[in-house]
Amino acid sequence: MNNKIFDHLIHAFEAPLTNPVLIFSLVLFIILLSPILLRPIKIPGIIGLIISGMIIGPHGLNWLEKNSAVDLFSTIGLLYIMFIAGLELDMNEFKKTKHKSFLFGFFTFIIPISIGFPVCYYVLDYNLLTSILIASMFATHTLVSYPIVNRYGISKNEAVAITIGGTILTDTAVLIILAVIKGASQGAIDNEFWVTLGISFAIFLFIMFGVIPKIARWFFEKVESEKTGHYIFVLTVVFFAAFLAEMANLEPIIGAFVAGLALNKLIPHSSALMNRIEFIGNAIFIPFFLISVGMIVDISVFTKSAGWTVIHVAGALTFVGIVGKFLAATATKWAFKYSNNERNLIFGLSNAHAAATLAIIMVGYNLGIIDENALNGTIVLILVSCIIASLVTENASKKIVLEGRQHVEHVEHVEAHEEQIMIPIANLNNMEAILDFATLIKSNKSPHPLNILSVVPNDEQAERNLVLARQTLDKISKYASGSETDVDLITQVDYNIANGISRASKQAEADCLILGWPSATSFVEKIVGEKAESILNRTDANLIMCRIEKPFITNKMITIFVPPLAESEVGFHYWMEKMTKLAQEISLPIIFVCNDRSKSAIETQLETMQSSVPVSFELYEDWDNIYGLATFSNTDSLLVFVSSRYGEVSYRDSLDGIAKRVGRYYKNQNLLLIFPSRLEDQHIDEYEDIQTAPIFRKISREIGNMFGKDKN
Repeated sequence: MNNKIFDHLIHAFEAPLTNPVLIFSLVLFIILLSPILLRPIKIPGIIGLIISGMIIGPHGLNWLEKNSAVDLFSTIGLLYIMFIAGLELDMNEFKKTKHKSFLFGFFTFIIPISIGFPVCYYVLDYNLLTSILIASMFATHTLVSYPIVNRYGISKNEAVAITIGGTILTDTAVLIILAVIKGASQGAIDNEFWVTLGISFAIFLFIMFGVIPKIARWFFEKVESEKTGHYIFVLTVVFFAAFLAEMANLEPIIGAFVAGLALNKLIPHSSALMNRIEFIGNAIFIPFFLISVGMIVDISVFTKSAGWTVIHVAGALTFVGIVGKFLAATATKWAFKYSNNERNLIFGLSNAHAAATLAIIMVGYNLGIIDENALNGTIVLILVSCIIASLVTENASKKIVLEGRQHVEHVEHVEAHEEQIMIPIANLNNMEAILDFATLIKSNKSPHPLNILSVVPNDEQAERNLVLARQTLDKISKYASGSETDVDLITQVDYNIANGISRASKQAEADCLILGWPSATSFVEKIVGEKAESILNRTDANLIMCRIEKPFITNKMITIFVPPLAESEVGFHYWMEKMTKLAQEISLPIIFVCNDRSKSAIETQLETMQSSVPVSFELYEDWDNIYGLATFSNTDSLLVFVSSRYGEVSYRDSLDGIAKRVGRYYKNQNLLLIFPSRLEDQHIDEYEDIQTAPIFRKISREIGNMFGKDKN
C-alpha cells in the first residue's frame, strides 16, 4: 500500500510535469515568489519571471515543457502586454507636447537604428532582414522606471512628458517596420505587396478607430450594470483586433496595441474596469508569457564551445541598446537646451528595453528571423537596461528635486496625502455612480479610504433602523471591493440628518462631501428648511452634489459655469484640481463659462497645476440671469455649476436654489453642483450668524414656487 502511494507520488512529480493542476500550481507559485525573492536585490519583476522560466524550462530543470497550453497562455500574455501599452498611454500629455515629442520620437527611433543596423549587419554578420528587425528593436523602450518620477513628484516635468510622447511614436513606427519585415519574410517586396499592405492597413485602422470606439461607447452605455460584461467585451475587442491584424497580414501584437489606443479614451485610468484589466493581466497572463520566454532561453550555450559567440552577441546588443538611447537623449538635450539632469531623466526613462522589445523579438524568433543567440542576447539586454534605467532615473529625479524644481501638484489648502472624502447616503439607487465618481476625483496620494456615512434618526425605531443601515452599508462595501476601493463605513445616530452629517464630517476632518442630487421636498420642508441647504449651513468643507443619470462615456465635454469672484473662494484650488482630474480620467475637454477676471485666475491655476487637459473659455457677464447660461450647454455635456454658501465672496441671489432649478431645466443629463469650502465661522456671539434677510427672501420665493410655475 505504502509502495503504491510512493510510486504514485514519484509518477506525479516526474519531470516534465504532466498533471495540469500541478503545472498550474507550479506556475502560480513562481508568479508569487519570484518578485518577492528578487525585490531585495533590486532585480525587476520582469527579469525574475524570465529567470524562473529558464530554471524550470526544458533547458533547465525540465519541470515544464512547451506545449499547447503554455503556448496559448503565452500568446494571451503577449497580446495583453501590447494592449496595456496602448491603453495606459496618456494622450493628453502627448497632445500637450506633441511637437517636442515628435522630435524626441524621431531621435530615439533613428539614432539606435542607425547604430544598430551596421553593428548587426557588419559586426555580427546577420542577414538584411534580421539586422533590420534587431535594429528596430533597439528603438523601442518601455517606461519601466516611470513610477520613480511619479514618486519624486516630477511626473509633470516637460522632459517626462516628451519621453511619454516619444514612446507612442517610436513603438508605433517599429510595429509598422515589423509588418513590412513579416511581409518580406514571406515573399518579395514588390508594388503589389505595398498596395495590398496599404489597403489592408487602411481598412484595419478604419475598423479600429472608426467602428470599434462607437460600438464600445454604445456597449458601455447600454450595458452599464454588467460590470463583468465590460471586461469580457474589452477582451473580445483585443482578440478580435489581433485577428483582424492577422487578416491584414500584420502581426497580432499590432492589433492588440491599436486596440489599446482605440479604447484609450473610453476607459478611465482610475476606473474599476481599468483595475480589472491590469489586475488579471499582471496576475496571470503577462507573468505566464514572461515565464514562457525564459523557457526558450538555453543558458547552457554560454558554457559550450559557442559560448563566446553568445557573449559576443549579448555584449554587442547591450552596448548598442544603451548607447543608442543615451545619444538620443543627448540630441534632445541640445535641441531643447535641457540640463544634464533632464537629459539623464530622458535617458533613464527611455533606456529600459522590456515589454515591446520582448514582444518584437519573440515575433521574430517565431518567424525564424531571429536565432537563439539573438534571443539570449536580448534577454541580457533587457536585464542590464532595466537595472541601469532604474538607477539613472532615480539619481536624476533626486537631483531635479534638490534643484527645487519639484512639481507642486496642489496649491490649495488640502494636502493630497491627507485628503478625506465623505459620502453621506440617502438611497441605494444612485450610490454606485456616486462611489465611482468619488473614486475618479480622489487623490491618488491619499491613503485614507472613502468614508461612507449613514445617519439614522434617533427615534423609537432607532435600533431597528441601525440594523437596516448596516445592511445597506454592507451592500455598498461589496460593490466597493469589486473595484478595490477602500471604504470606511460609518453609522451616526442623530435627531437631525443634516446635524448628523455635520458632526460626522467634523470628526473625520472631511475635506469634501459628495451628496446625491436633492430630491423633491415636502411642503413642510420648504417652509422649515430643506436638508441640502441645512447641510450647507452646518458644514464648511467642499461639497459636491451629483446627478449622474448616464455613464460618463456618453459625455463629450465638461462645461463648468464659474460665477464672478469664484476664484477668491477658499476652496477654488480644490475644486479646480478635482475637475481637471475628472477630465483627465474620462478624457474629456473642459469649457469654462466665466468672466474675464475669472478666466485669468483659472488660466493661472491651470498653469500652476501643469494640466494637460484641453481647455477653452466662453465669456459670460450677465450672472444675474442664470437662464442665459443655457446657450452654452448641450445634451452631450457634463454640466458643472459652481456656486457658494450664503455670505461668501462669490455669493449672489441669482444662484439661490440653483440645484432645484437646473435639475428641472436639464432633464436626463449629468449634473454636478459645487459649493467650495469656506473658513470656519468664528463668531463672538452664537446668535451673530442668524441670516434674517435670506429667510424672508427665501419665503417669498418659495411661496411663488409652491403656487406658481417655474421659469424655463
